[in-house]
Amino acid sequence: MNTHNFHADLNGPQKQAVTTTEGPLLIIAGAGSGKTRVITYRIAFMLEQGIPQSAILALTFTNKAAREMEIRVKELTGKKLQNLTVSTFHAFGVKLLRKEIEALGYTPNFSIYDETDRTELIKECLRECALPTEKADIYSAGQLFSQVKVNKAPWDTEIRFKRVFELYQSSLHLYNALDFDDLLVLPLLLFEQFPTVKQRYRERYRYLMIDEFQDTSHIQYQLMRTLANRNVCVVGDDDQSIYSWRGANYENILRFEQDFPGALEIKLEQNYRSSTSILAAANGVIAHNTNRKIKTLWSGNGEGKPIAVFYPEDENAEATLIADTIRRIKLHESRSYDDFGVLLRTNFLSRPLEEAFLAANIPYRVSGGQSFFARKEIKDIISYLRIIANPRDDVNLLRIINTPRRGIGKTTIAGITDVARKNRSSLWDALERIRYAPDSLFQDVGKQELHDFMLLIESFRETMLGSRRNLAEQVKQLVSAVDYWTYLVGEHRNEEKTARRKYANIDYFIQMIDLWEHDPDTPEPNLFAYLNRISLITSDSRDDEYGKGRVNISTIHAAKGLEFPVVFIAGVEDGIIPHSRSLEEGSLEEERRLFYVAITRARDKLFISSCQARRHQQQTLTCVESPFLFEIPPHVMDIHDPRGKGSEPETAEETERNAQKCFALLKSRFQRVPL
Repeated sequence: MNTHNFHADLNGPQKQAVTTTEGPLLIIAGAGSGKTRVITYRIAFMLEQGIPQSAILALTFTNKAAREMEIRVKELTGKKLQNLTVSTFHAFGVKLLRKEIEALGYTPNFSIYDETDRTELIKECLRECALPTEKADIYSAGQLFSQVKVNKAPWDTEIRFKRVFELYQSSLHLYNALDFDDLLVLPLLLFEQFPTVKQRYRERYRYLMIDEFQDTSHIQYQLMRTLANRNVCVVGDDDQSIYSWRGANYENILRFEQDFPGALEIKLEQNYRSSTSILAAANGVIAHNTNRKIKTLWSGNGEGKPIAVFYPEDENAEATLIADTIRRIKLHESRSYDDFGVLLRTNFLSRPLEEAFLAANIPYRVSGGQSFFARKEIKDIISYLRIIANPRDDVNLLRIINTPRRGIGKTTIAGITDVARKNRSSLWDALERIRYAPDSLFQDVGKQELHDFMLLIESFRETMLGSRRNLAEQVKQLVSAVDYWTYLVGEHRNEEKTARRKYANIDYFIQMIDLWEHDPDTPEPNLFAYLNRISLITSDSRDDEYGKGRVNISTIHAAKGLEFPVVFIAGVEDGIIPHSRSLEEGSLEEERRLFYVAITRARDKLFISSCQARRHQQQTLTCVESPFLFEIPPHVMDIHDPRGKGSEPETAEETERNAQKCFALLKSRFQRVPL
C-alpha cells in the first residue's frame, strides 16, 4: 500500500484504527465516518506488515458489502487474495461446514433450504402431526423454530409445536439439508463437541474483524467469541442499531468490552457525507437516547441549507409536494433522478407517492418493500383491465382465467394452450374455437365456465371502451362481479385482517383511477390511456437493477448504508415514526435510532413532511407531528406553513427570523404532542 495515500486518505482516529492490529479493538464508527475505508485500509495494512492472508477473517452482513471490501483491498494492495476470507456470517458457516460437517453425521454435499423449501417442510411436518397447516400456523412454527435453535425462546408457550420441531429437525437430517439458522448453529455445535476443531480454527484465524457489529445477534456474537483470540476488531455504531426485530442486539458492544477487558476504543466522529445543519439535526435527535456511546458527529462540508419541514394537508398533498420539489430541484440544479431518496417508516406510505410520481412522469424504484402496483391483488385487477383492453394478451389471460377460482383447472388450461399452439393463435382465439365447437375436447361443465368467463370480459369490454369518465365505477363493478372479496377471504382463512387490508388496497386503487379521470388536466380519461400510464412501473426493469436514473422510494430500514444528495422523509407523524406498535413494545429508543439513520442518509438537502391529516382504512384521521421533530435544534429548521408555502432563507437575518418563527411554532404545538 502506498504510504503517501495512507496518510493523505485518513484522519487521525482513522489512522489509529488502521494501525492498531494487536489486541482487542472497538471502533465506534458514526454515520458517514468512512467505516468501510478504515476496514479495507486496516486489512491492507496488516498484509503490508507481513500478516498472512489466511490468518485474517473479516465478517459482515451482506454479500455486497463483502464484495466491496475485497475489491477495495485488491485495489489498495495490488495482490491476488486467494487466501483472504472476507464473507458474510452465513457464507463463512457454509465454508466451514463443507469441510467439517461429516463429524455431525451429514455429508458435505448438503442442501441449503431457502424460505420456500423450509415452509414446505414445516407444512409437511404439521400434517404428519395432525396440526393445521394454515399460513398463520406455518409462520408461528417457523418463527418459534428459529428462536429455539438460537436459544432465544423456550418451549413454554408453544409446546404443541415441540413434536413438529423434532420431526422437522429429523427430516432435515434425513434429507441431508440445512436451513439458514443451521449455518450459524451447527458451527458452534461442532466447536462445542469437537474442541480440536475449534482450536484449529482459532489458530488459523489469528486476526478477526467484524463489521456492523451493532447488528450482530446473540448467536453471531457467540460465534465471534468462540473464534476470537486477543486480536479481534469490531466496528459498529450503537446509534444505527435498527434491526432488533431480526435478532440484532446493540448491547453486544457492551458485552464485547466485558469479555475483552482492556480493549482500546476509538471513535470516528468526522462525517464526510452531510452538511453541518443535517448533522446538527441528527445529533440533536440521538442525544435523547440514554443507553448509548456518547459521540458527536461533525463535518467540514460547510453549514449547508437548513432542513425544510412541511405540514401538508394530507398524504396526497404531501406526495404532490415531494414530486414537485424533485422536478424543481432537478431542473434548477441539473441533478439526475437517482440523486433523490424518499424514505418511509412503512411501505404502505408509498401508495400516494407512486401515484404522484406517475402523474409527474418521474421514474422511480421501490426498495425494502413492494411497489403498490406489484401487489398481487392490484396486479390481478390490472390483468383484468389489460385483457378487457386486449383479449389476446396471453400472459395476463393466464393470470386471471382462474382467479378468482371458477373451475378452470390446469388440465383445461393445458388443453386451451394446446389448441392455441396447433392453430398458431392467441389463447383468446383458442377459447373462441372451443366455445362454439360442437366436438370440443372439454366437458360441457368446462365449456360453461369458459363461456361465462368470456361473457364477463366481453361485457366489461363493451362498457369500459364505450364510455368516458366513469372508468373507476366500472372497475368497482368488475371487482364486485368477480367477487374478489370472497376470493380474498378464502385465500386468507383465519386472517380476515389481511383480507381486509388487501381489499382496502383495491379500494385505494379505484380512488386513484377516479382522481385521474376527473382531473381536468387528463386529456383522454379512457382505459387505454390509463394502462399506458401505469406501464412505466409495471414493466420489467431488470436492466435497471441498481435504480440508475430513478428516484429511490425506500423504507428507512432498507436505506441503511445508502446516501443521497437530496433526501425526503415522509410521514413524520406520531404513530408512524415513532411507530405505534413499537411504542407498545417499549422500543422508543430504536425508533429514534431509525429516525437518526434516516436523517444521516442526506448529503446536501433534507426535507421532512408531517401531514395534518391522513386517510387510513377509509377514515380521515387528524395527525400530530412526530415528537422527534421537537428534538431537532430549531435554528437548523426552515418551517413552512401548513399550506406548503415558504422559501429557504437567503440571508443570516432571514435565517434568524425563521429560527424564531420555528421556535414559536414548535412551542405552540408542544402541548398537543405526547412525549
